[in-house]
Amino acid sequence: MMEQTLVVVKPDGVKRNLIGKIISYYEAGGLKVKTLKMLTVSEALIDKHYPEMDDYLVSLGKKSEKAGDKIDDYRAQGLKIVQGLKKYITSGPVVKMILEGEDAIKQVRAITGYTDPKSAEKGTIRGDMGEDSILEANRENRPVKNLIHASGNSEEAATEITLWFSPEELV
Repeated sequence: MMEQTLVVVKPDGVKRNLIGKIISYYEAGGLKVKTLKMLTVSEALIDKHYPEMDDYLVSLGKKSEKAGDKIDDYRAQGLKIVQGLKKYITSGPVVKMILEGEDAIKQVRAITGYTDPKSAEKGTIRGDMGEDSILEANRENRPVKNLIHASGNSEEAATEITLWFSPEELV
């Protein structure tokens, strides 16, 4: 099924000059860039992008535990992560893009690799270019620098595309 999905190259990917290399992984996977733009993210946008909803916060807290940390309160850990992410994503320019292709959401997630670069498979963007880990980030009380945000499912992709792109940008 043809799909579209949102991908955002985070400030660490932009700062490390990896934009073209990242896009090349997606294109090699058969995906097409439909639209792309560099921007500095506003606090209003990032507050909508990372809502502080309990299920989401708990899932983030569990990823910290999976990485090897002992977490007493998943929600509190998730909230700390989201607050750090909001500050991080607004700290420098990002590149937002819509990718399109057959099963694009699943494809993008597979090409991007697991959230924790240290656990991401070689051959994925995070596995090949990632330099950080969830454990290091937690020890330093900051978000993990993992290069990319990619929508997780079709509902999320539809919501995020309309959040990140104006109707004029979608033409």
